[in-house]
Parts: sequence; C-alpha cells; structure tokens
Amino acid sequence: MEFCEKCSSVLVAKKEKTKTILVCRKCGFKLKDYKPMQISESIKKNPLDDVIIIEKNEEALPVTKVTCPKCGNKEAHWWLQQTRSGDEAPTLFLRCTECKHSWREYG
Repeated sequence: MEFCEKCSSVLVAKKEKTKTILVCRKCGFKLKDYKPMQISESIKKNPLDDVIIIEKNEEALPVTKVTCPKCGNKEAHWWLQQTRSGDEAPTLFLRCTECKHSWREYG
C-alpha cells in the first residue's frame, strides 16, 4: 500500500496506456515509477501423500442374527435411518453378510 506524498491519502492503481500507475483520489498526485508486486508460491507434493489404501472391503456396521429373504443366510449388517417424519419410528435397514441383499423393516 502506497500513500500520497502531498496529502497522505491512499494511492489507488490506475491503468494508463500500457502501464499501471498509482493515483491519489484526493489531490491527483501520480506515482509513475510504480511496479506491481507479483506473488507466487510453488508447492511440491507427492500425489500419493493423501491416498488411503484399504486392504479389505469391510463394513463397519453392527451384525445381527436375522434370516436373509434372498439366500437364507442367518447374519446381516443393520443400521437405522429416519426416513419419515420425526414423530414416527425410524426404519431398520438390513444387508446380508453373504449375498449383500438389502431390505428394510419398519418399526
């Protein structure tokens, strides 16, 4: 930020022909030997720094004993989700641990 030598007001950038100069809005003073500041930043980062490798495709859901309607397996992952209005019971979703078939039960 530059200030006017005459009235101490803030100078603003103005394009004049092919170069940029600083001009005082109050008294009209012009600072012609102004060189705009260039800021640059280079970041060196390995693209694999943020990669998370998952060894197995495991679900982090609890398991319950229930019979799958598709394959007859006796275990399924379960989770609750509010699918209707807030004053009604949440919906119980189940996913078979074998065939990955999903179904729901209303509470």
